[in-house]
Amino acid sequence: MKKIVIKLGTGILSGEHGCIRTDRMEELAESIAILGKEGVETVIVSSGAVGLGMGKLAIKERPKDLSLLRACASIGQCRLMNAWSHSLEKAGLVASQVLLTRADFESRTRSKKVEETLSALLKQKVIPIVNENDSVSDEEIKFGDNDVLSALLASICQADFLIILSTAKGLMTKPISGSLIPFVAEITPTIEAMAKGTHSATAVGGMITKIEAAKIATNSGCAVFIGSGESPAQLRDIIYGNNAQGTFFAPTGLELTERKKWLAFFPAPKGILTIDQGAEEAILMKGGSLLAIGISKVEGTFEKSDVVEIKNQAEKIVARGITRFNKEELLCIQGKQNEEISSIFPSENRLEVIHRDHLAQLQTEIS
Repeated sequence: MKKIVIKLGTGILSGEHGCIRTDRMEELAESIAILGKEGVETVIVSSGAVGLGMGKLAIKERPKDLSLLRACASIGQCRLMNAWSHSLEKAGLVASQVLLTRADFESRTRSKKVEETLSALLKQKVIPIVNENDSVSDEEIKFGDNDVLSALLASICQADFLIILSTAKGLMTKPISGSLIPFVAEITPTIEAMAKGTHSATAVGGMITKIEAAKIATNSGCAVFIGSGESPAQLRDIIYGNNAQGTFFAPTGLELTERKKWLAFFPAPKGILTIDQGAEEAILMKGGSLLAIGISKVEGTFEKSDVVEIKNQAEKIVARGITRFNKEELLCIQGKQNEEISSIFPSENRLEVIHRDHLAQLQTEIS
């Protein structure tokens, strides 16, 4: 049984003047129905609510006013789900609506409930249609796009494949005149530098967020495809590797337990700890805990039990973890031996800053 997550961009689902491209929805629904008979489970992450709402209100440019943006999302979400329900029903499938916010991923308990709900729907052969709950989002409607949302879903669903379809043909060597890169074995700084932001009047994100999503998904062991959604019939070609036009990203060899997967990608980090080479080797090569002696710099504002990012001397993020000390305490003990820390905090029985069980590696080797 394969499990896939398909993310569809605004430009694929809405045409001129905010109309719905039901032809593409129906074509995709037919492909999903065929794949279902072949044992493939599908989750859809659907953009387009804001754009469809803008069309209904005859608004040409994406609103900067948050209240109006929420209103467009609320109107458009109804139109979007009606269209999906109708298109999937024609293919003999049942649609369900799942609206999420960033807060649903900040808590392990809540993200687990998301996973359980999606699992129950898939067992009933229902197609979940997932979108960010834009009508109640606080900070400017933000994941800030459905690319990252789709990657987080692929991670918690333990999907085999994340397929991101938009008006982009894939990752190009240059934005306009470049050639298509068909395969990426590893997302390096060079690959990231090729990504450029969007200039769409209705959408957000662009290739930058797609590469960010690909990093999350591939580090979770999920393969990724980024390509054009203008021909939804190529869905089977993408899954089975039949010369589909776009960019494939190979999953990394990074192995993360379920809990560490949540820790690595879902909570927003509150601070940054920069570590020396010895600490980097202890974490990445030996699977050890992070000790205060290996910390050279403390940034951000955080309390005990908050999630922090861990950077090496080259400013590369190598891990995330749950800290046992707040910022003020860490500023007192960074670079110090355990004996010194015991004299500063005599009531502390465990002196590691981040225990290895609460630490998720994001790299597999020393930079």
